[in-house]
Amino acid sequence: MRETLPTLKEIAKRLDVSASTVSRALVDNPRIGLGTRLKVQKMAEELGYERNTQAVNFKLKRTNIIGVIVPYVREEFFSDAICGIEEVASQHNYTILFGQSYDDVNNEMRLIEIVKKKRVDGLIISLSKSTSSTSHIDALSRFNIPVVYFDRVPEAGPVNKVYCDVYSGMCQIVTKLVSNGITRIALINGPGMLTASKDRLNGYVECMENFKLKVDMRMVSETDFSVESTHGAMRSIMNVKVPPQAVISVNDYVHMDAVQYARSHKIKVNNEVIFVSLSNLPITSYTIHPPLIALKQHPHKQGAMAMNMLLQIFEDKLKSGGNLEKPRVQVISPTLVQCNDSKAENSTVFKHAS
Repeated sequence: MRETLPTLKEIAKRLDVSASTVSRALVDNPRIGLGTRLKVQKMAEELGYERNTQAVNFKLKRTNIIGVIVPYVREEFFSDAICGIEEVASQHNYTILFGQSYDDVNNEMRLIEIVKKKRVDGLIISLSKSTSSTSHIDALSRFNIPVVYFDRVPEAGPVNKVYCDVYSGMCQIVTKLVSNGITRIALINGPGMLTASKDRLNGYVECMENFKLKVDMRMVSETDFSVESTHGAMRSIMNVKVPPQAVISVNDYVHMDAVQYARSHKIKVNNEVIFVSLSNLPITSYTIHPPLIALKQHPHKQGAMAMNMLLQIFEDKLKSGGNLEKPRVQVISPTLVQCNDSKAENSTVFKHAS
């Protein structure tokens, strides 16, 4: 029984030819005679020879590895996005090397150094909540490592990015609520420095103004995504003189923390106050009070599109000799979803709002 893999030198020795001849014969190089090629290929098959792809990739200056960095893999949004990335990557013989920034820019910087040292072929990243500058990521261009941002993307600059249009999504939600008689609408937004947070706030303010509704900024608060921060945001918006009829949460995890606060303060969820989420993850279907309205941002699709964008960049670099045109931007339209809360009265209508 063999304990080691066969090598080019072993095949060459058995056939009394050079290792370079074997190497060329295995890739059907026409410089090698047909008879020799067939003998080499037959011997390789009999011995169970497999090409050393690591050595081949080294010569081609590639690793067939894609770096992927997300804030938290435990969050269903990002784990779903990683699945989308990996599905496309595996179809094209790429593997992924992923890490979590834990929403901390220092961890993000450490991971950037790792992917640089691993000489990944490209990087797909969703920024941490504390990332105010992408200079540490921009530095990868010096090592010929292209970057594609997704979901949490830089606000400006010539970068490749895939993201969901949360501005229009916020307009859809506000329109849905107002059309059902709900005009006092609160927003628990994400950290203000995130581009998506700015887009959400702009969509909220402008859509409210389009309906000639006064925007009360006391009903707009931020969370750093922790339970304590979300509870603090709920306390702030519920203590206004005229409390909101609806609370829009930045994502489903914030929604669940907001509902927890409401229940602990005897607020009738999805009855006295309607709860809405700017994401639509399957996990909410298992909760006692899912959001009555949700916005599906298609994380799996975002991941797949980001990987396909990176593959297109690789292809274009080969065609252009390394010179790329302007960065690519793909925007995904969100989908408005109306859910059902069987525990709430009038869960599918909004007649209780006044």
